[in-house]
Amino acid sequence: MNDEQYSTRGAYVTGDEFTRDTNYIQDRIVADPAAVRASGGPTAGSIGNVHAGVTEGADLWPVESERYRLVAARACPWANRTIIVRRLLGLEDAISLGTPGPVHDSRSWTFDLDAGDVDPVLGTERIQENYFKRFAGYPQGITVPALVDVASGKVVTNDYPQITLDFSTQWKAFHREGAPDLLPEDKLEEMDEVNKRVFTEVNNGVYRCGFAGDQQSYEEAYNRLWTTMDWLEERLGTRRFLMGDSITEPDVRLFTTLVRFDAVYHGHFKANRNKLTEMPNLWAYARDVFMLPGFGDTVDFEQIKKHYYMVHRDINPTRIVPAGPDLSNWLDPHGRKALGGNPWGDGTAPCPVRASEKVAPGHNPLYPPR
Repeated sequence: MNDEQYSTRGAYVTGDEFTRDTNYIQDRIVADPAAVRASGGPTAGSIGNVHAGVTEGADLWPVESERYRLVAARACPWANRTIIVRRLLGLEDAISLGTPGPVHDSRSWTFDLDAGDVDPVLGTERIQENYFKRFAGYPQGITVPALVDVASGKVVTNDYPQITLDFSTQWKAFHREGAPDLLPEDKLEEMDEVNKRVFTEVNNGVYRCGFAGDQQSYEEAYNRLWTTMDWLEERLGTRRFLMGDSITEPDVRLFTTLVRFDAVYHGHFKANRNKLTEMPNLWAYARDVFMLPGFGDTVDFEQIKKHYYMVHRDINPTRIVPAGPDLSNWLDPHGRKALGGNPWGDGTAPCPVRASEKVAPGHNPLYPPR
């Protein structure tokens, strides 16, 4: 087989301004289908909808413990969100976790970290196979995270903005005792505004910098990114977390970009006005969140670097992965407790990460080399 047959070259930088394909599978897994249908709210969109209904033509699947497998590569920020929320809410027993490796070709993610290069539950080598079991020749991006119906092997949904919201709202029967409220009702309206800005200008903004096809598109994306980074720096000067005294869904969404910023986005995506470590409030906030159980302990910096630098051949044709930066500073004192509050609100911290889901030693300062 020709090594170039499934190359990712030309897949990311395709024109002037990078536009993300957000045409995801709109099926949902819900606790009360009748109530969801009656709500009438839309699901399609970049941030999801807490009060979503069901999109025309989509199916509703029942919440059922041990029926579904979450396929989420640690390298991917969108997938990292789902791993974090699953752990914060204590859904590990209800929803199993499959973790593809960090490097893929144009057919997408492979289970090359598992014995025999096959997912031990799904029995497949690529998540592509599970998409094709549901939709033969699926024409859209074969992405993670994805929830798969284990018995049939079919992908149920890859609508990542909605998946984490549904973990909070639809899977309550399986939440652990003390699970934090990531979606406080009295803050939902403001949370939508924060989530929209963070997604548009930061989460996706770094990609618009990195995958810009011309100078003007890059500079416009760069300026928008840093305008919002400065806004976040100011916002976090007076509050410990994005919405106040405790963690909520927006903190999860921002964290997965911040934790990748200096290791990848600053250089690889040319988001280099300054490093995260040079923004006092954002850097202290990022370390505060990183040290919370369920956040930093899900991060695999080695997989993150391999993914970006090896897969994005349009902007790094040599596929050389940088040796740095030094990441030990993620454990430096952050001083954020002086702002008050309790990260867990009225809840409690999750239990230590289970042995089968720990990040490899040496891939994160929380997991020192053996």
